[in-house]
Amino acid sequence: MRHLLSLVLLASVLAAPRASAAEDDPRWVFYTRDTTAYTSPWFAQAHRILIPFGCTPAPYYSPDSRCRDGRGFHHGIDIAMPCGTPLTAGRRFRVVDPSGLGPAYGARPLRLRNAARGWDLVVGHAQEVMVQPGDRVRKGTVFALAGDSGAPDGCHLHFEKRAVGGELSSARHPRRLLALTPSS
Repeated sequence: MRHLLSLVLLASVLAAPRASAAEDDPRWVFYTRDTTAYTSPWFAQAHRILIPFGCTPAPYYSPDSRCRDGRGFHHGIDIAMPCGTPLTAGRRFRVVDPSGLGPAYGARPLRLRNAARGWDLVVGHAQEVMVQPGDRVRKGTVFALAGDSGAPDGCHLHFEKRAVGGELSSARHPRRLLALTPSS
């Protein structure tokens, strides 16, 4: 039954009109010089990086000793995309309890685990989540929609790769896990 509901929801999401470049979220501020739009098996269509991993001038982060000029450190990648953009499992995972992530990830954060490959993927700012802790999700399954929950800078998704069960200090660059590919 859950799979049928997911298929119905996916059909309605894919049939919904998509925002064009002219309809970009006016709250977006790109804290990168990279103007490339990237595709990924984790999300529909091609989108730009809003805030990259690492030292950033984005004002939401406290100064960090790893960074110069009083910059803060961003432990993930924020990818700008219209609210409602489907998030698709790029790999198999199990949904684990996201408690303890805090309000910075929005009202519906996700913590996805692939213990065999040694990672947790924290996803923040979802508008809607179609899975719950304990669910095992197959590659290609739509499991959430992009949103702006807890995000002052518009609709996007935050992706943060951590060690299995790891805290923020275990965060590593998620680009490879996301398989970001420049769109042609």
